[in-house]
Amino acid sequence: MHRRRRTAVTLSAAALLAATPLLTACGNDARPGAAAVVGEQRITVEQLEGRVNAVRAAQRTAIEDDAQYAQVLAGSGELTRTTLHTMVLDRVLARAAHDAGVGVTRKDVQQLRKELALDAGGEEGLQAAWLQQYNVPPSQLDASLRTEVSAQKLAEALGADTNTPAGQRTFWKALGNASDALGVRLNPRYGTWGVAENGRIGRVDAPTPWVRAVSEPDPGATVL
Repeated sequence: MHRRRRTAVTLSAAALLAATPLLTACGNDARPGAAAVVGEQRITVEQLEGRVNAVRAAQRTAIEDDAQYAQVLAGSGELTRTTLHTMVLDRVLARAAHDAGVGVTRKDVQQLRKELALDAGGEEGLQAAWLQQYNVPPSQLDASLRTEVSAQKLAEALGADTNTPAGQRTFWKALGNASDALGVRLNPRYGTWGVAENGRIGRVDAPTPWVRAVSEPDPGATVL
């Protein structure tokens, strides 16, 4: 069976990356009632809360022990902000992919899901892993995998080997350009969106941005 090679860019809401200094900010004057504005699209507070509640409901279903569930809640106090970060960056990536002429089919998503389920020991294992590691509930798994495939295809279209610093810079430049074109604005209560010195974009104050550089192979990472 053909296996994708591992990439040095892992796309996931829970991937860890130390926060980097702000270089330029993209604004934080989201419209009233909006958690964020990305281009002409509003991410409403209601939509954000709905996504967060879906994660919490899935966690509650998966963890029956009250004490263990309390520990999970205590360890994910930034869930609302990181969830918004992911929702915004999904749209930025979609714009970058569109600009590069990249498309994703349902077949692409199902193929990746099949491969990851095989690695995880089955569909239940895959759903549990993505909920635990990336705060992705089962109801959002296909959407999250679509983002993964889109990022992989974008890197290929750009000729960016994301296992190298140069390739990562090329990848992030495309996302930065898309972010600039869209004019991302966050509601100040959720932080500030900007571009860091290393060229990565995201919530400037976020301790757990959506994308990280990986120095060693990550067994839980999506692979290219």
